[in-house]
Amino acid sequence: MSRLAEALYSIAVAVWVGGMQAIGYIAAPILFSQIADRGFAGNVAGAMFSVIAWIGIGCGAWILLFLLGRKGWRAIKAGVFWIAALMLLLVIAGQFGIQPIMAQLKADALPRQVMESALRDRFAAWHGISSIVFLIQSLLGVALLVLQERGKAR
Repeated sequence: MSRLAEALYSIAVAVWVGGMQAIGYIAAPILFSQIADRGFAGNVAGAMFSVIAWIGIGCGAWILLFLLGRKGWRAIKAGVFWIAALMLLLVIAGQFGIQPIMAQLKADALPRQVMESALRDRFAAWHGISSIVFLIQSLLGVALLVLQERGKAR
């Protein structure tokens, strides 16, 4: 069971961080470069970001549980624990804080696209905040990948 838990830990890190990088820095830019309807491209990108957020919540929870299970309370002294915890907090803040605000702004703008409405500036500001949070998560994810082996207790 120990090897399975370690394998799931490594898979969780790879899926979470790899998924974030693939969606945020490959798929979303391609959507916006290939689809003329920016509102549609944004909706598809938003759906992908939501999926990876839920994956991140599950993977982040597993990573923290794995580290606590392996090291007990000594895990809180490990940098990898705090990186994963911060990533998890950021993804939760994005999914349950920032994204609902952006969705409400889109709904309030109907029947127009939000970027063609009076709410454009507010939406752009929240989109910027969301992008900064995602960038921080991405950088933390790279650190998590680099340091993950140190998070394992042998």
